[in-house]
Amino acid sequence: MQRIGAIFQPGFPPERLRPTVEAAEEAGVPELWLWEDCFQQSAFGTAAAALAWTERLKVGIGVAPMPLRNVAVTAMEIASIARLFPDRLLPGVGHGVQRWMGQTGTRVASPLTLMREYVPALRQLLAGEEVTTSGRYVTLDGVRLDWPPAALPLVYAAGEGPKTLRLTGETADGTVLSAGASVERVAEAVSMIADGRAAAGRDGRNELVVYVVAGFGGREARERVNGDLARWNLPVDAGLAAVGDASEVAEAAERYFAAGADVVVLQSTSDEPDLEGFMRDVGEVSRQLAPVQV
Repeated sequence: MQRIGAIFQPGFPPERLRPTVEAAEEAGVPELWLWEDCFQQSAFGTAAAALAWTERLKVGIGVAPMPLRNVAVTAMEIASIARLFPDRLLPGVGHGVQRWMGQTGTRVASPLTLMREYVPALRQLLAGEEVTTSGRYVTLDGVRLDWPPAALPLVYAAGEGPKTLRLTGETADGTVLSAGASVERVAEAVSMIADGRAAAGRDGRNELVVYVVAGFGGREARERVNGDLARWNLPVDAGLAAVGDASEVAEAAERYFAAGADVVVLQSTSDEPDLEGFMRDVGEVSRQLAPVQV
């Protein structure tokens, strides 16, 4: 099912989360995604709060860095929230920004090896299995959760390069592409992820979540979006963002759906002056695409 979502960036102060979340719920936004950047907000703490303040909204963690947490701790966090709020948590993990991992003393020599060990162990723990494994980075001795999720959530993993994208197909249930991916890049990612699943002998396909920078409005919105793209060293005229009214943003989202995305998550600019208004606009985009989301 193709869906629209929105993002609350951790660069905004935590006290702005509640009004933003409540605006998203009221506007009919299907999903609100969070992530964990060092040294800003805890993904699991904010996800639990957002779920407690709402009744319908699904909350994604896209993503929390694997090196910062033992996999058993991550499984406990996810399981606790998933039992408190069944079928509303969408958990994801990723490599983490290597500079930040270095600052915290958790940087690993091989992020790919960590993902290869971490994601399968996490999925096994969440499934209620007893896990014993001794890898380069993940070591567990007869670990089983006492309170695994009653409804097993999909586990997402973030990827950018070809090797990581294929590995998400091998190990995860879904893949998260961060902002800055073109429509063409999404199509390429779909193929790489599928190759990874096939190599691992897995049926089905990964659900693909794509972040797209968005601005609602005219010239000022375009300037904010271009400013964010420039800060990330991305071209400003390469179709990497969605700007305009709800109809124009919906058209941009449809292009990503056509390329193979399952979830298009609209990301406000880092200086968005009206987060609640942004959520209302995302809700309108979701309504316009409702025939797609059935």
